[in-house]
Amino acid sequence: MVPHAEKKSVAVAGSSAKAKSGRTVTMTGPAGFWPDEKLFPRLPSPAFLENDSYTSNALAEVLNRATHASFAKVTKGLSPTSLIAAYFDWLIHLACAPGKQVQLSEKAIRKLVRLQHFMLECAASQGHADACIEPLPQDRRFQAEAWQQWPFNVLYQSHLLAQQWWHVATTGVPGVSSHHERVLEFTARQLLDVFAPSNYVATNPEILARTLAEGGLNFVRGFQNFLEDWQNEAGGKPPAGAEKFRPGQEVAATPGKVVYRNRLIELIQYTPTTETVRPEPVLIVPAWINKYYILDLSPHNSMIRYLVGKGYTVFAISWKNPDPGDRDLGMDDYGNLGIIAALNAIAAIVPDEEVHGVGYCLGGTLLAIAASAMARKPRQPFRSLSFFAAQIDFEDPGELQLFIDESQVQFLEDMMWEQGFLDSKQMSGAFQLLRSSDLFWSSNMRKYLLGERPGMIDLIAWNADSTRMPYRMHSEYLRSLYLNNDLAEGRFEVDGHPVTISDIRVPLFCVGTDRDHVAPWRSVYNWNRMTDTEVTFVLTNGGHNAGVVSEPAHHNRHYQIATRQHDDLYTDPDTWAATTPSREGSWWTAWTDWLDAHSGEAVAPPPMGNAEAGYVPIIDAPGTYVFLK
Repeated sequence: MVPHAEKKSVAVAGSSAKAKSGRTVTMTGPAGFWPDEKLFPRLPSPAFLENDSYTSNALAEVLNRATHASFAKVTKGLSPTSLIAAYFDWLIHLACAPGKQVQLSEKAIRKLVRLQHFMLECAASQGHADACIEPLPQDRRFQAEAWQQWPFNVLYQSHLLAQQWWHVATTGVPGVSSHHERVLEFTARQLLDVFAPSNYVATNPEILARTLAEGGLNFVRGFQNFLEDWQNEAGGKPPAGAEKFRPGQEVAATPGKVVYRNRLIELIQYTPTTETVRPEPVLIVPAWINKYYILDLSPHNSMIRYLVGKGYTVFAISWKNPDPGDRDLGMDDYGNLGIIAALNAIAAIVPDEEVHGVGYCLGGTLLAIAASAMARKPRQPFRSLSFFAAQIDFEDPGELQLFIDESQVQFLEDMMWEQGFLDSKQMSGAFQLLRSSDLFWSSNMRKYLLGERPGMIDLIAWNADSTRMPYRMHSEYLRSLYLNNDLAEGRFEVDGHPVTISDIRVPLFCVGTDRDHVAPWRSVYNWNRMTDTEVTFVLTNGGHNAGVVSEPAHHNRHYQIATRQHDDLYTDPDTWAATTPSREGSWWTAWTDWLDAHSGEAVAPPPMGNAEAGYVPIIDAPGTYVFLK
């Protein structure tokens, strides 16, 4: 007879294997099944049965990354998994929400009745009737008078009613995550934009009228425009007209010298134009997603030229356009080789003086991190800090958050892993999607169907002169800041120590723009909430770039400005905007007045570079890095 079975707990590979794997296998068998271990010691299981081989792990990672990178080439860097997850989240919760379904049915019937009533009014008044729905303020597709004539008014009114219904359908569904809701609403809007009546010849009265007036020559010009754009795109050339804005000649033409260069930056010192200057120099840290000369465009709208003319010694960082060999440059490299190296050079050229730090967009975020880290040192280098459209709290990063979740970031990382960087074309696609009706469809309609080539301006030419971003740096930036919001929550580390924005004690001048879809002004306003120092906040009209490039001679400019002392109570952004008076003109004048108030008495200009300290002028501005493609 076999004795009654009993449980016996046995470690598969001995105690050492248990310590490594943390797993114990419980086996059931007859008592005395295992022989005496003294006579027959159990042998450990082979290692390959316990742990995956290095080859297996490496192969799995390569296959995963290569697959994602291949998909990314087709989807322009957008993760299909992220979109599918958002869709099913919405679909399942909508199926379980009968109240929402009834609401949508009711709204569909009401909109159909409104459209029928509108059509009856058109029939009774020979094609004219008051619109039953108005476009959003930023939607300029149907502004022409021809759109108010039958049948085109019915077409565009139908489109706007459908657009409104889908907005209600994709929002407010109980249980759908806020991120997935925004993704679905955005995706539905993109699909509807594809079928807008303004995009097709037969349903666009402007195109039909132009075709009849010109006998179809507009299509000939449009085809020529299409061929020219296709050739420029295929050949890696800038868009038509951008060749008229050459760095060092028409743009980025403020006189100066490159006084320092390393593998990541060229530091430009600009030639003084006044007999005396303020003793504190200005260091400008631009974003590295584009060339530095956004703040040194044409002579009439160059902020750098404006500052030099106001009696300031100005330095600017010109970032190198990284190549595949720079794939492992990280955020710490951009801080050390960028800001720290520039401050060391400035300290040698203008010794014993504090610096007015200026950061724009991503450059402002990097400058804030550096200033927070250096605030703990016995002597920190800044007299003041100015930030233009720069975020430190990424809880609400605007519509860019549509492209930021774990799936999307992993997808981008795998794409960058293959090529070593994120290409400018891959970034521009996402920005165009944010305003597709304006930046893509309307633009292409005018170029290819109306045969109109819009005039090129310096700001558009600069925007086309974009750069790449290294794999490691962009991955760290997306995960630490956008995805995890580490900087705002005190987890971002510099040299192994977490930094916090509240350690900054120098006066701040922060600028937000009211139509910024990259750094929304309410997010930029969080400087008031997260700092314990004097903050002067400015809200100006315009977008992310046009609101910053706001020279005093620019027409139709206005701004709001107020200062909060470090011990003042916090005011929320909407209350601040409602109670702060508006001023006409450019905020640049208010900024230079603020800089003057935080600067010393004027002195003689410093020398250009410092040969004895090793900072010999190398080449005339704008240097060489600005020309790297």
